Amino acid sequence: MVKNRRKIINLFIINLSATLIGLCLVNIVYSSEIFANPTNFRSNSLKFTPPPPPPDRSAAGNRGGAASRGCNNGEQPLMALAPDYQQTITFDREEIIPVTKVWGLTTAEYPTFWFFVPYDQSSIATIEFVIKDESQTPSKTLYRNFLNKPETPGVVSIPMNKSIQALEISEKMHHKMYHWFLKVRVKCDPEQPAKLETIDGWIERIELSPNLTEKLKQGTLLQQIELYAENGIWYDALMNLAKLRLAKPQDTSLQEKWTNLLLSEELENLADRPLLNCCKAD
Repeated sequence: MVKNRRKIINLFIINLSATLIGLCLVNIVYSSEIFANPTNFRSNSLKFTPPPPPPDRSAAGNRGGAASRGCNNGEQPLMALAPDYQQTITFDREEIIPVTKVWGLTTAEYPTFWFFVPYDQSSIATIEFVIKDESQTPSKTLYRNFLNKPETPGVVSIPMNKSIQALEISEKMHHKMYHWFLKVRVKCDPEQPAKLETIDGWIERIELSPNLTEKLKQGTLLQQIELYAENGIWYDALMNLAKLRLAKPQDTSLQEKWTNLLLSEELENLADRPLLNCCKAD
């Protein structure tokens, strides 16, 4: 009787041990699969969700895209890294007019603007950046200055000068938008006068909701970038991601996020262009 009990106990222990070992092995295999494929718990995808554009004819602009003539600058023209919207408006209830709106949001008092400049230093006569408040008549120029010229073609940043008046926050019933211009005079031919290329668009400063403000406070910088992009705040998402890329140029995951963000606004042709530490006012 005692021997039979011992046999039963031993069999129970053996079966229990085998079960526990099996569970451990399953858990190890499952964990290994997760760590072998990081996308199971983290994705490098980053997509911008564009907010509804301003109504009517406001925010019409040109972020670039027309190929330049007379300069050896490749296929990619002068371009603003900014959202654009293709819309149509009705004029006199009959005629439908196509309109391109170039417009983006920020929460910053002094935002940073980003542009692709396809020229090297020797091909540029001047670069001028202008910001206007056109909500009043006549319009008021907040900022106008000539910038340092980049040595090589690439994506440049233009921070808004903090010595001028900060951007005001828009109200719900009244869009407070600012009109920006980038003017590049290009020396295509030393025998000819410099050719002026101009692109322009609009920026609007908004106030964050309490809920989004709290999420941003709790998140990492990458999470903040994702929140800005998901909530349609283009300039803040772009600026913070560009800063990370400049700090970690070899990080392929940041490069992938950068590509995906630009792809959201059909700017993927600029994804592999170098980020330059340029350009401030002269």
